[in-house]
Amino acid sequence: MPEPTGVIHDIGYQRYTGPRLGRRYVFGSLYLHGVRTAFGLGRSAKAKIFPWLVVGIVLMVAVAATAIRAQFGEVVMTYAQFADNMSWLVLFFVAVAAPELVSRDLRSGVLPLYFSRPLPRADYPLAKLLALVTSLWLLLGAPQMFMFLGAAFTLDGPGAVWDEFVDLVGGLLYAGLWAAVFASIGLLVASLTGKRAFAAGGIVAVFLMTTPIVGTMSILPSQAANQLSGLASPSTLVQGVGVWTLRDLLITDQDAFVPDLGPFGPVYAVAAVALVAGCVALLLARYRKVAAR
Repeated sequence: MPEPTGVIHDIGYQRYTGPRLGRRYVFGSLYLHGVRTAFGLGRSAKAKIFPWLVVGIVLMVAVAATAIRAQFGEVVMTYAQFADNMSWLVLFFVAVAAPELVSRDLRSGVLPLYFSRPLPRADYPLAKLLALVTSLWLLLGAPQMFMFLGAAFTLDGPGAVWDEFVDLVGGLLYAGLWAAVFASIGLLVASLTGKRAFAAGGIVAVFLMTTPIVGTMSILPSQAANQLSGLASPSTLVQGVGVWTLRDLLITDQDAFVPDLGPFGPVYAVAAVALVAGCVALLLARYRKVAAR
């Protein structure tokens, strides 16, 4: 009978005894990676084209507004108006960035690897959502900061600079509202499919298909229906909140069209909060279902 020839080799495997970074580090890594992904950082040159094209457009608008104010002393647009005017670009940015953040992971099937770590099921979608909100806020807020710095050097006295800073804070908060509403809706829609093209089309459709509803409600004979018509679309909902809270910053021209909210300004604010909360709840439910597969 032949003798056994097998040999056990000691190849040096050892137990890991170093620090375990844990949940906070994993969440932070997902968040930072999400922000970088939204702007195409760390990815191919092709992935950088659209996000940085959008960044270039909003920066050019800010530079032009700053230059006109410095040269002629004329305020082309306030900080809050800047966020309003750039909202259409935010929509298309979300339509590209949201599928990159979540649809790719769904399609490639890497989510079980994420959930095999010490990562609660809610942390993954929340980190992605926070990354998208941050990216959109930077997209709208960074140009406003540039406009403020340009204006600060043309103002007379610290009092005028302080008033300008207060206006900037209002614009940044308004930009945060745009970011929260658009990101929560966009990420929820993108999480429903692993195909980026379908996700992008679905995001744009959600925003564009609700616009005719606003137009229909605004011509009804009921005044209350006219005043509440802005609730039917995310864009007009955010604008309604802005008109109610930042009226002086958004309405600077006496001949400008002013949406008539009537006594329903608080309703717009509550609806915006409820919309974001509802989207976040559905997003968490969606990933609980994905994790259970």
